[in-house]
Amino acid sequence: MRAIVQDEYGDTEVLRLDEIEVPRPKPGTVLIRVKAAGVNMADWHLMTGLPKIARLALGFSRPKGRVRGEDVAGIVEAVGDGVTEFAVGDEVLGAASGSFADFAVGAPKTLARKPASLSWSDAGALPMAASTALSAVNKIGVIAGERVLVSGAAGGVGSFVVQLAAAAGAEVIAVCSGGKADFVRSMGATTVIDYTTTGISEAGDVDAVIDFAGNRQLKEWRSILSPAGRLLFGGAENAGDVFGGLGSQFTAGIALLGSKQSASNLIALTRTAELDQVAAMVAEGTLRVPIARSYELAEVPQAIADLRAARYPGKLVVGVS
Repeated sequence: MRAIVQDEYGDTEVLRLDEIEVPRPKPGTVLIRVKAAGVNMADWHLMTGLPKIARLALGFSRPKGRVRGEDVAGIVEAVGDGVTEFAVGDEVLGAASGSFADFAVGAPKTLARKPASLSWSDAGALPMAASTALSAVNKIGVIAGERVLVSGAAGGVGSFVVQLAAAAGAEVIAVCSGGKADFVRSMGATTVIDYTTTGISEAGDVDAVIDFAGNRQLKEWRSILSPAGRLLFGGAENAGDVFGGLGSQFTAGIALLGSKQSASNLIALTRTAELDQVAAMVAEGTLRVPIARSYELAEVPQAIADLRAARYPGKLVVGVS
């Protein structure tokens, strides 16, 4: 089969399209014929091995998993021993490591049935970003009438957070570059702060901050949070090569001890329950999958480069077959 593989950590030059053997489903897993796969910052982290602390799990000198891609939408091709949740021919979406390929293997607990009304592109772009956004909104506890600031609002996850917070009845303040202002407004943002020209103080007092940019100091967020405001760290793509955002997130919790303000970290997993919920929301029209561009399998390196450079708002997706 065709697959995007890598044998060392690095930038997109370490990726290549190659022919490898079709994986076999182990007990408790299913083999999926991939139709589409979303592009996420997780793919960049796995490609580069950054932050380096993650290499303790990913492989210290080189990646343990050679094939990139984490999101998947496709058709079950075969099932391993003990699988009762899915059968051959089922259309699914979810997580399957190595999905930038013709076939990928996933576990039932990270998959859900694809609603018939969802296109393959929407289904492939949805899993990680929408599940993470749902987890973020649920964890911080968005309440109708609150003022909620979303940093990184034009990104794949951020665009879902904006929609979900707005659907919950919050007034959403979106932080992004000025060129993406119309996009985040179309997602449900009431106010847009162009971080290239405007200070974050222009947001005024907010009840909650969901930060998927990770490039601001705690004191900046505290200055706009209400006395009992909540801060959620959802990502930190520019927070250092060794520990990433883990260090600043840890110190935030220490700094807020004794304060009514609170800070927490998001650890989101792609699971069936969340997938069922976001897929149903898309199917019924209450959630939109904002796909900015689709790529061929051979174009995965360009897709990851475009994602890292934030060239497009919303989601990028790879059409595999």
